[in-house]
Amino acid sequence: MQNAFRKSAKVALVLVYLVIIAGAVVRMTGSGMGCPDWPKCFGYYIPPTEISQLQFQPNHDYKEGVVIINDEALLVASSNFKSGDALDLNQWDSYTKHDYAVFNPLHTWVEYINRLLGALSGIPILIFTILSFWLWRKNKWLTILSIATVLGMAFQAWLGKTVVDSNLSPYKITTHMVMAMIIVAMILYLIYASKSRFKDQKFDALFKNVMLVALALSLVQIILGTQVRQYVDEQVKSIGYIKSQWMDDPTITFYVHRSFSVLVLLVNGWLYFRSKTLNLGYRKTNLLMLCILAEIFTGILMYYFDFPFLSQPLHLVIALVMFGIQCYIFLESRSKKALENRTNLAT
Repeated sequence: MQNAFRKSAKVALVLVYLVIIAGAVVRMTGSGMGCPDWPKCFGYYIPPTEISQLQFQPNHDYKEGVVIINDEALLVASSNFKSGDALDLNQWDSYTKHDYAVFNPLHTWVEYINRLLGALSGIPILIFTILSFWLWRKNKWLTILSIATVLGMAFQAWLGKTVVDSNLSPYKITTHMVMAMIIVAMILYLIYASKSRFKDQKFDALFKNVMLVALALSLVQIILGTQVRQYVDEQVKSIGYIKSQWMDDPTITFYVHRSFSVLVLLVNGWLYFRSKTLNLGYRKTNLLMLCILAEIFTGILMYYFDFPFLSQPLHLVIALVMFGIQCYIFLESRSKKALENRTNLAT
């Protein structure tokens, strides 16, 4: 049962990261409002592919909740009905949550795939939550955190709805991102805590404490990066896709974000060298340093080489992978003390 639980948690982690990647692609392509309603898309479970599907059709059977575009506004069918020869506004309600009424099939399907992946990621989470009840006596935290993860996913789905309803409010986008990081951290804990074998690593209090600081720095850096990305989005709306001009006059947040990366590099570099020098055995610090270097590289590409293709989503995804690795290393460093204490008591 424990092995099945851990495998389900690993599948969930992969799918959550795929959702994050899909979300990065959504932002890169400007597809955040590709589906202007939630949880359906233009009132459909399978979204439209042509604008004609969103235009009024005479003598057509409409289902309650179906959306059409009329005079650059969204109208929602108030009930099931068959339309007449002309549009009867008494059969339709105005969509009042926002005034975005644009159909772009590419944006719609990019956003729809993102939502599908989000729904799919919930399946293994439900599975390992059910399995966790069989592990209650062995480790109550597995069950408690599994339930918390389900609730977190439900909250994240609701946050996704509020992001759409607000027409991509920057504050809500940032909250949505932070919640994704919390979900990743909880799943990583479940994966680690359900292990049956542990690597031969040494406990070092300073290493553990500095790793916690590194985690906090990464959280701040990702939030700052989200704000910089919002500035870029505003530039796109203002001047279009003239990439060479997006960062002509960046905000102070960009400079703080860029300078902060040096601190992130130094702190994590110290962790890497301490693990190597004291032979602590935290081998994932190698992967951590590769992620940080790749993060800096993609940042340089965006600023100095005018946002090459995929550089933006890669920058975000690498940051979140880095955060996940830091979480796992922290769990390893934290658990080693408990293991050493149990060993000392046994002897």
